[in-house]
Amino acid sequence: MDLSAELALRHRVFDAVAARVADSGSLTREALSALPVDGSPRRLIDVSKGIWNPSELAATLSVVSSPDGPYADAEVEGGLFRYDYRAGSIEGDNAKLRLAYELQLPILLLRKERGGVYIPICPVYVIRDDVADRRFLLAVHESLRFLAEPGHDSILERRYAERIAKHRLHQATFRGIVLHAYATRCTVCSLRHGRLLDAAHIIGDGRPRGEPVVENGLSLCKIHHAAFDANLLGVTPDCEVRIDRDLLAETDGPMLRHGLQEMDGRVLVLPQRRRDRPDRDRLAERWAEFGRAG
Repeated sequence: MDLSAELALRHRVFDAVAARVADSGSLTREALSALPVDGSPRRLIDVSKGIWNPSELAATLSVVSSPDGPYADAEVEGGLFRYDYRAGSIEGDNAKLRLAYELQLPILLLRKERGGVYIPICPVYVIRDDVADRRFLLAVHESLRFLAEPGHDSILERRYAERIAKHRLHQATFRGIVLHAYATRCTVCSLRHGRLLDAAHIIGDGRPRGEPVVENGLSLCKIHHAAFDANLLGVTPDCEVRIDRDLLAETDGPMLRHGLQEMDGRVLVLPQRRRDRPDRDRLAERWAEFGRAG
């Protein structure tokens, strides 16, 4: 396969991944082992190792980063991601990942999260091969490939990189773990169409205790997310839905009546695992905010 054909194949892989993630927010190992691409199942993850090097491709197709793995993979300054060499020599699986750098072929970064789900980030580019420190540096978005070296970039470049990285890494991961916990349905109305679902922060991003963790999240459809953010829909510490009193008194049409007013008094549909359920203290704090807004 020539490089132009391989590059085109990689982008078809990324398109197939993006379509699945739009629906579910994450992928299981089973799905990644046989994802339909061009009408046929294609393996996108190694059976046991963190680097997947398909024999028919010139370079690595995907890498796995696991928070409980033996490597120090982590986000670093400038919207980049550190990915450590596979243990052993600098060759082996590292050699084909090095080729992805030399040939400038995009790869798939799979972030393994609790519950055995993977959050795909793609396309990702290897922008540095640091032999001395036995690590690669990955740009999590194409626009970050050609910024100045980390530590030498301008303030504007750094802010731009941080904003891109936040969207590509943090928001994608947050949506993936929350939708997985809630079995890809709205916790208020039980809508199951993943493309219409968001991960909403109970405590807003950037505030104390506003971390992008599953216990600070609710899986909400677009209308209920917007209503929650606008404090037109509140959730009590006991996970009951309340609709703003003025909104309850309005007369408009079927969307208002069925979509919002009839949700008043409903109990959230919660994750099966208790540790994935919303934190009561965070709900209490947000409920107080709803009360002040009303």
